[in-house]
Amino acid sequence: MNESAIFYPPGPDDSRRIAELYQMAAGGVADYVWSGMAEPGESVLDVGARRFVRTGEDFSFQNCVVAAREEGIVGMIHAFPMTERTEVDDDFDPVLRPYAELEHVPSLYIAGIAVDPECRGQGIGETLLTSCAVYHPDVDLADQSLIAFEENEGSVRLYHRLGFRVFDRRPVVPHELIQYSGDALLMVRAI
Repeated sequence: MNESAIFYPPGPDDSRRIAELYQMAAGGVADYVWSGMAEPGESVLDVGARRFVRTGEDFSFQNCVVAAREEGIVGMIHAFPMTERTEVDDDFDPVLRPYAELEHVPSLYIAGIAVDPECRGQGIGETLLTSCAVYHPDVDLADQSLIAFEENEGSVRLYHRLGFRVFDRRPVVPHELIQYSGDALLMVRAI
C-alpha cells in the first residue's frame, strides 16, 4: 500500500516539517508546551522546529523516522527510550500531569506519529509503527508505549490492530489549546 513512500532517518533540515507533523499528532499538547517556551516574536511552530533541530536530546530529529513521497515528507514517527519516570510533584503543571503519570518505564516511547491527512489509510502509519524499533537497534527494551486520545478513534483502532493494549488512562485536563476531552490512554505492546 505504501510502495511509493520511502522511509528514512531525517536530518536537521527536516526539523520544521517534523515539528509540523508532531504538532498535528499532539492534539494541542505541543502547542500548550511550546507556547510556554516561545521567545518574543517566535511562533509555536518555530519553537517546535528549534527543539527538533537539537542533537543528543529526546526531542530531536535524531529520534525520528520520516516517510516521504515525491512531494516531500508526508509522515513521521518520533520515538526514544524512556528509562526513567518523570518526577510528578504537587507543583507539576496540571494540564501536563496526566501525560507524565501515563509513562511506561522502561519502554521505547512513541512520543508522536502523524501522517498527512491526504495520505492516511495507505499503510504509512502502520509501516512507521512497525519499523520504529529498527531505528533503535542498540536499545534492549521489551515494550513500546504511546499515549493516545480515546476520542481519536481511528488511531486507537490502528494501535489495537497492531497489538497495543490499554494499560492505563487519565482524564484529559481541559484547556483551550487541547483539542480532545475524555481520557488519554497509555497503550503498550511487546516489541
